[in-house]
Amino acid sequence: MMVAALETPKAPVRLGAFQKPALRRADVRALARRRVRAGFDSAETTDNNRRHWARADALSADAAASPDVRRTLRNRARYEVANNSYARGIVLTLANDGVGTGPRLQMLSDDPGINHTVETSFHAWAQAVGLAQKLRTMRMARSQDGEAFAVLAFNPLVEHDVQLDLLLVEADQVATPWRHVPDLPAPRDTSRQAGEHEVDGLILDDFGNPVAYRVMKNHPGGTNQSFFDAYTTVSAPAMIHIFRQDRPGQHRGIPEITPALPLFAQLRRFTLAVLSAAEAAADFAGILYTDAPANGEADAVEPMDMIELERNMLMTMPGGWKMSQVEPMQPATTYAEFKKEILNEIARCLNMPFNIAAGNSSGYNYASGRLDHQTYFKSIRVDQAFTASRILDRALAAWLREYAVLTRNPVLLRALPPHQWFWDGFEHVDPAKEANAQETRLKNLSTTLAHEYAKQGLDWESELRQRAKEKALIRELGLSEVETVPAADDGDPEKGDDDDGNDTEEDTDE
Repeated sequence: MMVAALETPKAPVRLGAFQKPALRRADVRALARRRVRAGFDSAETTDNNRRHWARADALSADAAASPDVRRTLRNRARYEVANNSYARGIVLTLANDGVGTGPRLQMLSDDPGINHTVETSFHAWAQAVGLAQKLRTMRMARSQDGEAFAVLAFNPLVEHDVQLDLLLVEADQVATPWRHVPDLPAPRDTSRQAGEHEVDGLILDDFGNPVAYRVMKNHPGGTNQSFFDAYTTVSAPAMIHIFRQDRPGQHRGIPEITPALPLFAQLRRFTLAVLSAAEAAADFAGILYTDAPANGEADAVEPMDMIELERNMLMTMPGGWKMSQVEPMQPATTYAEFKKEILNEIARCLNMPFNIAAGNSSGYNYASGRLDHQTYFKSIRVDQAFTASRILDRALAAWLREYAVLTRNPVLLRALPPHQWFWDGFEHVDPAKEANAQETRLKNLSTTLAHEYAKQGLDWESELRQRAKEKALIRELGLSEVETVPAADDGDPEKGDDDDGNDTEEDTDE
């Protein structure tokens, strides 16, 4: 057998032989500046943009959303929502459109009997715990607080066989207590395992998954705050935590209306300025002046003196003096246009069109209104899917475990059965057009009854069974279907609204 001879290794090469000559710090900085200039224009820092980019930083997602930053944003967002009518209306509209009257469960297992029993019992439980109201509250909390928490816990006052409840917790209470409560010492790491770390109340494992949550028993802003036993640890499976994750590695949320907070303040300040200008013009405020030289023939008056004027009365002036009314120079005529533009900018960060944010569609035609609503309704559907996966599915899984024990049905203890959630549908702007488009889609088999009913938030099987009952009753009473159809209303005031909209495209789902 031949063995290849190994080459004699050469002398090791010194790293210094391949190193470039050492550069001075000034040369390195100059080289870095040249590289930046050779990149993108937006990366350059000039005298014109220096102040604009002064607050840009390289903080991580959790560092940027630090406890102090989130507390400040929460307080300001809550204040604005509590005192600004537009902010309150926008937040309420998001909750009402996204949740509506509440989700409805449809089980899709192979056993129709179990499906009907589970759906009926879950609906009764949802009514008992006020599930729809709690979902709307959590949606509002995401808008103004940035996040919402709910604990899956036992509640003996729930009027249902399954006494599971969603106990809502405000974001202020989920925190590392010894950072917020004075004189509360930090305990030893008895609740954390090796490799775990904490982000303001969230105990995370090595993979960034929440393991447990520290929940303060009393609100840090409440009057019944206690410094002893100030918090409890809730395991991750029992806690529902929702927020919009804008950056990788982000574990706590910031208010969704954060970009609009300065705009809300500007809108209120501009409104007060316009009102003050109008009041100044209406109050007949003015000044006395004279064209006579100093120590001239004009009567002597007390300088900087104030005279109260009465409405609808004439007044005599001192000799040689004239009165000039203060004219408001503030351009109040642009108030409506400014208000429209700033509301449009406010609503954009929430994917909400102007007419919904303002509650005013007077400047819209049929086509533009429908086009704006497409983006909004898509955003609502995304939010509903998020709510279904992050809240409803987890609540259903916990509820099924309790329900399976009560009914002694081990099948329900397995993996979460196939199911789907129905939400309230959105009414079409032109129902007649939508009905014709729906008929066309069904005829050319481009849609299904299940899909068409789902868009209205209805269960197609339940609706077909109801329709079968109606037809059977019609035949029993000897009536024709034409006689049971409600009379059409020909006096529709909205008819013809799309004449000026150049509406040439096909109807959308909405």
